[in-house]
Amino acid sequence: MADERVILQADLNQIANNLGAIHGDLRTIDSRVGSVDENVKVVYNEIGSLAREFHEFVNIQQKANRLGQAETRLVRIRQELEKKYGHYDIVRRTTTGILQADDLGIVKRDTLSNATEELMISTPGYWLAPCLVALAAWINDQHELAEKALKEGIKRNDEKTALFFALICRRADRKNACLKWTQRYLANQDEENLDRKTVIVLDAFASGLLGADTEGMISRQMNEWLAHLEEKPGFTEQQTQRWSDAINLKRKSIDTSSYIYLRKYSKTWPVLQDILEGAYLHAEMFGYLTSIFEQEASTASVKEQLDELLDSLVTDFDDEEIPLRKEEKFEQFVVDFGGDEKRASQNMAIEQTTFDTHKDFTQLLTDAAMKPENSHSSVSAQKFAFALSKDWVSNAYNDIVAQNRMKIPNEIEINVDIFNDKTTDGQNEAVLINKFNALVENEKQKALAQHVLSGFEKFCLYGGSAIAVIGVFMCIAGEAFLGLIALIAGVGMIINHFSHKQKIEINRQNIERQFIEKRNKGAQIIRATIAEIVDFRVEFADKDAESQQVIDFLEQLAPDQYIRKLSDSNRRIKM
Repeated sequence: MADERVILQADLNQIANNLGAIHGDLRTIDSRVGSVDENVKVVYNEIGSLAREFHEFVNIQQKANRLGQAETRLVRIRQELEKKYGHYDIVRRTTTGILQADDLGIVKRDTLSNATEELMISTPGYWLAPCLVALAAWINDQHELAEKALKEGIKRNDEKTALFFALICRRADRKNACLKWTQRYLANQDEENLDRKTVIVLDAFASGLLGADTEGMISRQMNEWLAHLEEKPGFTEQQTQRWSDAINLKRKSIDTSSYIYLRKYSKTWPVLQDILEGAYLHAEMFGYLTSIFEQEASTASVKEQLDELLDSLVTDFDDEEIPLRKEEKFEQFVVDFGGDEKRASQNMAIEQTTFDTHKDFTQLLTDAAMKPENSHSSVSAQKFAFALSKDWVSNAYNDIVAQNRMKIPNEIEINVDIFNDKTTDGQNEAVLINKFNALVENEKQKALAQHVLSGFEKFCLYGGSAIAVIGVFMCIAGEAFLGLIALIAGVGMIINHFSHKQKIEINRQNIERQFIEKRNKGAQIIRATIAEIVDFRVEFADKDAESQQVIDFLEQLAPDQYIRKLSDSNRRIKM
């Protein structure tokens, strides 16, 4: 009997030790589960951040790939241009060379004839080649050959040949011949389908290079063109849109690095950035206008200006080259915008009109004023184009200003975590912070509600105590084995209660700290965002006010200031 008691006592001790070890393991597992739960939340946040970073990386990589592709295509396009139209450049350079050689008188006339005849043979179909033969024959007083070559030049391209010799004759101060060729050139024009080279006539007219007789004729012709165009339905609306598009090309990306919080914590930021760029447009446009009108148009050297016009006609690319030139321009836009094909397409769509083989007269004015680098217009032509088009420009500019102001949001969003609210000028800062604190407090209470003792865990304290007491009485009553088991179970339940209670208390303290930090950080973000909203309102107002400078500048323009003897014409516009 004594041996059985010893064995029983040993077995109970082992059971008690094993139960204690199991309880310890359960506590460890429980602790680790809690840690894993917290880590899972962190992982979810990290995944969201990584997803955003991945999308940004993909976007950057796509732009980089497209940039490399554009650079490669540019090389191919330029090689193709050289292969197909490189010989055109030889003719163009030879034309310039012949004019210079004639001025200097240092090249034999036979050499000029031989050079032009060789180009005529090697460049079939190109309008400038027979014109060179005619020019050389003219210099050599070979009238019959000159007449034959002129007929071939007119046959290949009547308009360009007429304009070419109008400028040649004006360069040689042969005004009667210049007038004849100019009349021929303009007689072939349609105001809705003007050749791109007509801008040269506008240049010559605005610069006073064509002589008095030509001036009167050209002004009458332009009056007729404008009168016909104004009769078209929707003409004013079309002009307003055309000038709006051209003016908006002057918009540039601006430095918004000072708006750290608005960019990150306001869904309204894309709108704000857009209208701020629109406000900065006013300074850009005013600077563009002043840079044009403050330039002195030189009248001292008529010959030099005429040579520039002639060079523009001779060296500019021809109609058959336009498709490749379009490709070249688009790929260059892609390179300029760092591989951003969408932005390149937007600019190309507006820039497209510059590459149109033919355009109406008002489009020619727009291009002369806003795209001089592509339309080869002089400062005089730019001034005249702006002055002649000032009503359309003013309408378009006022529309741009009005549309930009219409996009100004009365209220600007502030988005911090799950907090979403609005402010006009930051005067409701205290209200917003109180709302944010209330939201955080509510979120905190929900989080704390997840960390309380369960019904069983509460029961463990009282139930375990009761079972332990029963176990003690059972041991006293002689039921040592069952009593000891009851005692151990009761103590285990009590330990489980306090263990969970301690863990919950630690978690609740952590939650309290996290939400205090969240409340403080959120309030700081809201204050900083509101401060930037105030700064934005001030900056926008300052930049937007600069629009009046542009409006006043346009208002004082008058065509007769920028063209000689235009007041003698019958144009029905304000002078």
